[in-house]
Amino acid sequence: MCWGGALEYAESLADAGQCAVAAMARMDELSIAANPDNFAVWYHYSAKTIPDLTKALDALLDAGETFTTERNAGIFSRFFTLDRESEAIFRTAKEVEERLADIISHMNRAGDGAAAYGEALLNFTGKIQGAAGDGGGEDGEGVKGLVSGILETTREMEEKNRRLEKRLQVSSLEISRLKENLEEVRFEAMTDALTGIPNRKLFDIQLRREATEADENDGELSLLMIDIDYFKKFNDTYGHLVGDQVLRLIGAVLTSCVKGRDTAARYGGEEFAIILPDTDLGGALAVGEGICAQVGEKKVLNKKTGEDFGQLTISIGVGVFKNGEPPTELIARADKALYRAKQQGRNRVVAEAHAA
Repeated sequence: MCWGGALEYAESLADAGQCAVAAMARMDELSIAANPDNFAVWYHYSAKTIPDLTKALDALLDAGETFTTERNAGIFSRFFTLDRESEAIFRTAKEVEERLADIISHMNRAGDGAAAYGEALLNFTGKIQGAAGDGGGEDGEGVKGLVSGILETTREMEEKNRRLEKRLQVSSLEISRLKENLEEVRFEAMTDALTGIPNRKLFDIQLRREATEADENDGELSLLMIDIDYFKKFNDTYGHLVGDQVLRLIGAVLTSCVKGRDTAARYGGEEFAIILPDTDLGGALAVGEGICAQVGEKKVLNKKTGEDFGQLTISIGVGVFKNGEPPTELIARADKALYRAKQQGRNRVVAEAHAA
């Protein structure tokens, strides 16, 4: 089986070669230009590392669609670039900028109004003092007129302040909405659409972050690589819809088993991973055993007919981070342990120390 991802690769040279040959053969069969972008698409299709990509291409293949230059470019853009996320972020940032400019404009006008109001008060005060200094030369009607002027100007200022407050409230709500939109974009970009748990992109980011922190603080960091046993056979026997149900079930179990800074993610295909900060080998093995036990208790049932599709099991490989190493080496060791778990009969947890 080929393991890999859009940014980092942990598969063996032989596996990578098999995926590359399969990709080139498929592109030749479909008359697709063998440029780097197209190769990336079909390499990962051969490796089955990006589930949504596999589904999309399978649907196009089943429908007998032609892979035109435009279609190929669209597929690459959808799965291998951040164009959609970048466009959404740019658009939202522009709207925030416009809202802030609007607020600043209103605040400037409010400042001008306050200054004018202050000047008007000084003028009124001067006139009243002048009237008083004349020994009452100014008649009562004149003073009354000055006071009325002050009250009218004050009312105008209050009305302007009310309008400003209302505008600021609207702008504040708009900025809050835009912030929520940004959070939604970020969540969608980092979440596996099928299982609802973090995807490979977030896994890569989080593993690098935790490795850096472990390096800086001489801390513990462990990694579980998890694979569903006999998933391909299960999928081929009962169909993709049941296979999707299995993947969602595993995602839910992993989510229930993590806590704190732990991160459970869909690594690719039927493989998952859990990053365990501040966790040594013993603790990681315990987490793995607990997950194996929980999955072993699950059964996949047809909700309509009650048909029992059988028991699920998983195999887990455990790796422990070594200070100074790149994350890909930790992944490779955990993946090697996972391979040994498969060799030893599946439905078990194997640590990297036993995988040499």
